[in-house]
Amino acid sequence: MIILASASPRRRELLLKMGIDEFEIRPSSHEEPYDKSLGPEKAVERIALMKGRDIASGAEAGDIVIAADTLVFLDGEPLGKPRDDKDAVRMLSALSGREHRVITGLAVLSQGAERVCHAVTRVRFLPLTKEEIDWYVRSGEPMDKAGAYGIQGLGGLLVDSIDGDYYNVVGLPVSRLAAMLREAGFNVFSRVK
Repeated sequence: MIILASASPRRRELLLKMGIDEFEIRPSSHEEPYDKSLGPEKAVERIALMKGRDIASGAEAGDIVIAADTLVFLDGEPLGKPRDDKDAVRMLSALSGREHRVITGLAVLSQGAERVCHAVTRVRFLPLTKEEIDWYVRSGEPMDKAGAYGIQGLGGLLVDSIDGDYYNVVGLPVSRLAAMLREAGFNVFSRVK
């Protein structure tokens, strides 16, 4: 059984797009703080691994647990999910007209093995007016997303360019996940109908 250790509807949709139509959602309640001393890449890998271990501890033999954590980094500082509208405005104003990095830590745990990696995508925002930022915040879309935007929705209107994996920005680098699942004995390519 594939277990997704996340309640993210975007990650669920991406698994379905990968042809994985049988999986269980068991969100991890583990809250790992961001550890600056590790650096961005290793820190998100650690958070994903801790979420995966939280769920794997209750999994059955043969289960494969997928866990991920996505953070937006501007000038090396992490931007998580906004606390409220004011925080979303602050984040979007800081991102306006600038490049930032989206880093996702990815962990696949099965039969005692732990596979961990990360993906990095550079995203450049268009210069945004206060009115455009306010409009986007009023849409409600920023509230459950790292960096206060969703590239797959209205937030795509804010993006000038990306360099790297689009699906990483959505929250799950699917090509890396497919390779990790293959190593765990679950070949996505042989299952697509």
